[in-house]
Amino acid sequence: MFTGLVQDIGTVIDVSHTADAARLSIKTRLAKDLSIGDSIAINGACLTAVSLNEDVFAADVMIQTLKLTSLGDLNIGSKVNAELATELNARLGGHLVQGHVDGVAQVVANTPGEKWQRFAIQIPPHLLKYIVNQGSITVDGVSLTVGEVIDSQTEVVMWLIPETLSKTTLGVKVAGDKVNIEVDVLAKYVERMLQFR
Repeated sequence: MFTGLVQDIGTVIDVSHTADAARLSIKTRLAKDLSIGDSIAINGACLTAVSLNEDVFAADVMIQTLKLTSLGDLNIGSKVNAELATELNARLGGHLVQGHVDGVAQVVANTPGEKWQRFAIQIPPHLLKYIVNQGSITVDGVSLTVGEVIDSQTEVVMWLIPETLSKTTLGVKVAGDKVNIEVDVLAKYVERMLQFR
């Protein structure tokens, strides 16, 4: 479980592909706090550390994860948002994030303002029903508040404050970039319960 509060921007230093998986090696200051088998969110996807070497960890990414997320697009030098799993005694500053990516969205616009950036993404249509104004959404592992939902264009707009711009990779995203999306899990539970009403 995570909170969507990014703790470091890591760098991919190696990517090796097999027929049904990939191994990512990522340099991050968070590696020193990992043990083999620990979970870490990379761009919002929960991965398991399988090897460690000082400030580098490696994780195996199965083909299903490569299909459902944007992790398959990472190359050597790619910057990624990283967050360690939340401890039970920590403050929940973002929202409950599982690290289970629901889909991939495309950046429509990332427009600078006086003190913020207007960040608009096009969401897969089947996820729109889980997103509400002033609700929570996770974009590339970042907990954000939804500013506007434009159903007719399947777009979701958020406002990125200076703190988010300086501590995550979202500030440098441009139109056409892909981002991982995790909707609020509470909405999915409500939907499931209503099916059995």
